[in-house]
Amino acid sequence: MNLEQIKAAIEQGIKVYWASLSYEVIKTASGEYLIKNGSHCIGLFWEDGDVVKLNGKESDFFTKSNF
Repeated sequence: MNLEQIKAAIEQGIKVYWASLSYEVIKTASGEYLIKNGSHCIGLFWEDGDVVKLNGKESDFFTKSNF
């Protein structure tokens, strides 16, 4: 899944995961997208100028329907 697909799925209420069901992608109340494992979180992506990169391979993001 690419960044836009991940965001769209979350907006539709579909849970998205990274690498395993232990790592859920969430959207905070402030609009930030995070990868959460228990009480630990990292940003879903990072920006370097105009370049936006996921913190993980696109192929590692999935929903339960494509698990």
